[in-house]
Amino acid sequence: MPDFIPFEIIEGDYDGGMVLLADHAMNRLPPSYGSLGLPESAFRRHIAFDIGVEALTRQLAARLNVPAVLGCFSRLLIDPNRGEDDPTLIMKISDGAVIPGNYPISDEESQRRLDTYHRPYHRAVERTLAKAGASGRAPLVLSLHSFTPAWKGVPRPWHAAVLWDTDHRAVAPLLEDLRRDPALVIGDNEPYDGALRGDTLYRHCMTSGTPHALLEVRQDLIADEAGIAEWADRLAPIFSRLNEDASLHEYRVFPSRTGPYPGQDAPSEHA
Repeated sequence: MPDFIPFEIIEGDYDGGMVLLADHAMNRLPPSYGSLGLPESAFRRHIAFDIGVEALTRQLAARLNVPAVLGCFSRLLIDPNRGEDDPTLIMKISDGAVIPGNYPISDEESQRRLDTYHRPYHRAVERTLAKAGASGRAPLVLSLHSFTPAWKGVPRPWHAAVLWDTDHRAVAPLLEDLRRDPALVIGDNEPYDGALRGDTLYRHCMTSGTPHALLEVRQDLIADEAGIAEWADRLAPIFSRLNEDASLHEYRVFPSRTGPYPGQDAPSEHA
């Protein structure tokens, strides 16, 4: 029995039409890596995981009775939301923190982390999506992340944001629903751009035409139980309404803003 499982699958109704993903749910490291040479305080920061997302995902999965896949290793070890050839896959410096255990790093060690943590997580996502789509009806995939309240001293005004590439199907109604609350500032591809070649949604949704969206919630809003419960209360009915839309259960490939898909000469949209 391995001493560290790189993913957790929360079981739910696989015929229900929805799957939740949480790439950066946890700040854990396998025992053999110690702390990567970092102080314990580093693992309470955003550089280690997406604060609040694990508990938010668990609450939503329970309320909606849908399956979810959680990443169980810290992004400091290897980032599951990056392509295998992405230069930020294993960070040497993150928001001013030098990561001694990642620099220098050998090709053999990089490969070991891919084989032992990154790839098993993505195989778990693949299996979960295949099981949820076994009937031929595409599952709606909603990926949960969180972002810092400020960056380099500049406050971020958004309470939450929706990130996406070009598949707008789930994005437009999700933005509309979130913006019904006049007290919320909702970003559209802010503070990050959702088009990232090789990331989780590119790999599992863009290339296959699976409907999806990525939701970021500001970390100070889900940093405690009360905030997590508030956002679960807000998001559960919104996600449920999205899931009732038949158009969000059809496979339809959209071109990526990052360029042609592997093996494709030029980007093109097809049903």
